[in-house]
Amino acid sequence: MEVSDDEDELVFLVCTNTDSIQTAETLNDEILLSTADILSWDLPTILTFPTIKVQAHSNRLIEQSMYFSGLLSGNFSESCLGSISINWNVSDFLQILKHMCDCVLDITLDNFFPLYEGALYFGVESLLLKCDMWLSEVLSSEGFQYTQIKMEDLIQIWKFGSDRASDYILHLCMGYLARNFMWAKRSKFFVKLPYDLLLSSVKHPHLTVDSELHLSDALLLWLESNLENLERPSKTEDNCIEILKQIRVGLLPLWFALGKRNSFYFRQLAEETLDSIFRILNIVPMGSLDTFKYSDSYQLRIRLTEYSKKVNLSGCPQITSTILRLSLIPQSYLTDPIQKKIIEKLFISCKHPVRDRWVFPQNLSEETLTFEAVQEVDISKCQNLHVELAVDCFRKSFPSLRTLKAGYLLNIGTTSFLQLLEKCPLVCEIDLTVDITPLIPASVTVLSSSPAEIQPVPEKTSNVKYQAVQIMSFNEFGPPLSNVTKLTLEGRTDVSDLGLHYISKLCVSLCHLNIKGCISVTDIGISDLISTSKKLNSIVVCDTSFGINGVQALCSAISDSGNTSSLHSTDKRLNSVVSNFETLHMGGCQGVSKSSLMELMSQTQVLKSLCLRGTDLIDQGLYNFVGSSLEMLDISNTKISIAALTYVIQGNPSLKCLKARDCRNLFPVDNCTEIRESDFPSLHEKLHAELGKMNRLEEIEFGWGFSSFSFNSLEPALLSLKAINIGLGGMVGEDALKRLPAICPLLETIILHFQVISDIIVMNFAASLKNLQVLAMCYCFGDISMSSFKFPMQSLRKLRLERVTPWMTNDDLIVLTQNCRNLAELSLLGCSLLDSDSLPIISCGWSGLVSIHLEECGEVTANGASALLDCKALEDILLRHNGPGLCRNFIFYAASEMPMLRKLSLDICDAREGDFDIPNYEGRYSLSTLNIARCKSQRCAFNVPASTSGARSRSVHMETLVLVWNSRDLIRTVVKERL
Repeated sequence: MEVSDDEDELVFLVCTNTDSIQTAETLNDEILLSTADILSWDLPTILTFPTIKVQAHSNRLIEQSMYFSGLLSGNFSESCLGSISINWNVSDFLQILKHMCDCVLDITLDNFFPLYEGALYFGVESLLLKCDMWLSEVLSSEGFQYTQIKMEDLIQIWKFGSDRASDYILHLCMGYLARNFMWAKRSKFFVKLPYDLLLSSVKHPHLTVDSELHLSDALLLWLESNLENLERPSKTEDNCIEILKQIRVGLLPLWFALGKRNSFYFRQLAEETLDSIFRILNIVPMGSLDTFKYSDSYQLRIRLTEYSKKVNLSGCPQITSTILRLSLIPQSYLTDPIQKKIIEKLFISCKHPVRDRWVFPQNLSEETLTFEAVQEVDISKCQNLHVELAVDCFRKSFPSLRTLKAGYLLNIGTTSFLQLLEKCPLVCEIDLTVDITPLIPASVTVLSSSPAEIQPVPEKTSNVKYQAVQIMSFNEFGPPLSNVTKLTLEGRTDVSDLGLHYISKLCVSLCHLNIKGCISVTDIGISDLISTSKKLNSIVVCDTSFGINGVQALCSAISDSGNTSSLHSTDKRLNSVVSNFETLHMGGCQGVSKSSLMELMSQTQVLKSLCLRGTDLIDQGLYNFVGSSLEMLDISNTKISIAALTYVIQGNPSLKCLKARDCRNLFPVDNCTEIRESDFPSLHEKLHAELGKMNRLEEIEFGWGFSSFSFNSLEPALLSLKAINIGLGGMVGEDALKRLPAICPLLETIILHFQVISDIIVMNFAASLKNLQVLAMCYCFGDISMSSFKFPMQSLRKLRLERVTPWMTNDDLIVLTQNCRNLAELSLLGCSLLDSDSLPIISCGWSGLVSIHLEECGEVTANGASALLDCKALEDILLRHNGPGLCRNFIFYAASEMPMLRKLSLDICDAREGDFDIPNYEGRYSLSTLNIARCKSQRCAFNVPASTSGARSRSVHMETLVLVWNSRDLIRTVVKERL
């Protein structure tokens, strides 16, 4: 029975405020409060008093608090007293008391911990429930979108829950981290995660990552930072194994697994991954541990949860339609003995189980899970994935799919693939990028060319990766892909004018089109597409036949009636197609005249990205530019002057990327020295003053005329710089290069051509730039030694040393492999002291390489290049003038042993038998471009004739045979240039 207010006894709660500011006047002051007027309390004023007495109803305290219930209604002596001392933080206690009196209490990250702690101490169950509900909302799947919780807050919440043995809090933290793992791994506090929290989240059924690669990278990063600090040193190895075994090794990219063979933490798992991949690809494993079994289907099940938004399988040649389907069936099929037995038979019943397109039982194919949240799928470089069956899986399981990336897959015909996507009506972004052919008309001189149509491979003997090649009828367009707004066809030589016409009819809402390097389309074909695609606001046509017709289409006025004759010239410019463009890239398009460029620039009002590299651009073209929103500008290899460039920079303060290499007219070189010196300050200072105002520059490329003076003037704008490229004609100077890391601490890319460098410069790069990923030094001057590379550069991914390290020996190469462990691309030119033992060093130290260029490197291939075949993830190989030891069938052998190999460049000089065999379509595997250079002997005019062998001769380049495959045909071309 409740006691009425009249019968309720009053009690004084006495709080000592140790945080108050005590003065002589207030030393003995106290303030008397009552819960009856608690709504009118002025807490800031109250908290200035040293002693705070609160008169409260004992029954209210007993009802709301277990602490006061025991104190006031039990046998404690305090139950008979009229006042109780409160030994708690005054501010926090008053908040708790307000809650006990039914006042509204807002919980935030700032007060959650003290409120929860106080609720526990005073036994206020209602406040504990309120705190739990608030935390549940904050750490829910919906709460992530609306809160600003930080990684350090999550760690603090976990530790708080762990200290108080609160399973509820711990489970909330586990689930939150598991669902938002991709967000967490990007935080600098990720390495501060407690081991138990990380392990429990990785084991959590809701663990959501874009790929196993992302999970592996995150765990390795954490281990490298924490192994020495684990609580139980004796269990360090067990902890490492326990957390890494959560990775599904069968789904890692080939290059990643190969690159981790020398990792202290990942060595064992790397071998298991390679064993898995090689068995699926039917490649004899290298030193296989024979640990992977086809029956272990869990390791091949792609990690998908209801929270998955992206699925990234890029770089995994082992992914097939069977593995994809295995990932989409209910988990119960893997635990049911009968169904599990059926699935296990898929991996042991035939020679190529996962390549068989019809091997998956129909009853399992029909029952697939649906993942509504998935919006992006990347199957680039998954050449063994049957595309038609994959799209069918996407249609069933990913109904919200918006973005599909399928780059570097020659088995996909462009138009046939677009037809397949009619099954996925919500897709709005498609990427079908392939390697750009070296046969760009503006870059080569063709001596002869002979396209050859590829005969279809019989169905019963064909490999699955060629079965998706289809010939479409352009007379039947089918239903339009009305949601497709972005289409990337970069490098596609199977796209013709007819294909562009098909695309314009099918993709009626197209806004962004990238046809860079599509050499089979004509200017008229491009102009027709522009005229038809009324919503187009972004186009990339670099290195195509885009010309006057295309410019005219861009400059034409927009009018639904088609009648523009009544419009004034100003109105036409405001209503032209290009007036609404945000991206216009036409680099290398030499068919555009000066006058056309001037007209085009006068209509570009809202451009954010503009590339005019290698065009016939002159100053007036830039003076005609009317936009003010540019963020990227590339005018490399044009005739513009410093005045015209300054004019554009002045009007575009948001510029982040400026590329102006090979611009000889930027700083005049044909005037006399006196004139140049007198004009030097005015020419430079205006440009540098404008650039110096830009505090957001992220990338710059300069050549002719760029100097240490230029660099010094730009210092204020370079704090955020991530990439710098100095080319021929630029001279930054040693002092500026020494200071580069201090001026640009965020640099990720450094490319230097013909610069003066020294050991101290390179050592500064290595020691200070922890984010450096690309380092290229080409034809540079100065005296550098191996001491330049004795600092570890663990972030470095690409290294080019061309004509700068002629002293390099095998011992130096070993040091390089130790200090640059994570290289993916390596280019060495002119390292004449290397020999046949160099390739084993490279393949052992960098087995995860995806690109290697070795030219004039002593006798590297004198005994063949079999050691290089251990780098099975290679996608791009160039071997030239390294010794005549390559066997006649090297091309076929390399393509068959390296499932990712797409580009190969050789020289007849290195052929042991004087020539190479050319593989047929099926025998070239994934190869898309093959360059074979030919040399001829030329007598040296300055050589003294030898007495016995006559005049000595030297080899000079004569021509290059280029073979380019696509989904439809093979083009054999002989060009004059060395490619």
